[in-house]
Amino acid sequence: MLSLGTDQVLHVLHVYPPWGQPMFEPGLNFLALAYRCVYAVLGSWVAARLAPSAPMRHAMALGWIGFVLSAAGVVVAVKASNLGPLWYPIALAVTALPCAWLGGIFFTRGRGTMTAPR
Repeated sequence: MLSLGTDQVLHVLHVYPPWGQPMFEPGLNFLALAYRCVYAVLGSWVAARLAPSAPMRHAMALGWIGFVLSAAGVVVAVKASNLGPLWYPIALAVTALPCAWLGGIFFTRGRGTMTAPR
């Protein structure tokens, strides 16, 4: 929701092209990737924070969900040629698990219970 809300704000401010038009400019795609990574880390931190036990496992579960959805986005992007650069959905898939891991690490370090994911 945060990513889509940020997308909408950037569309309204005319930073991004109108909805439905492909966005090929590398800088804009990098901007989208950057805030999506920040939101992924934050979301994983929240998942770890709300976990009744095994916070890192909960953070990583969220990361795997993000990876699967992003991998599906790569498949769609490969089949459709006019959605934007192919590196963007690939980068989303590649960063899903590291971002989830970071969110879990930030939480566990803050609690003083750093454990390795299983």
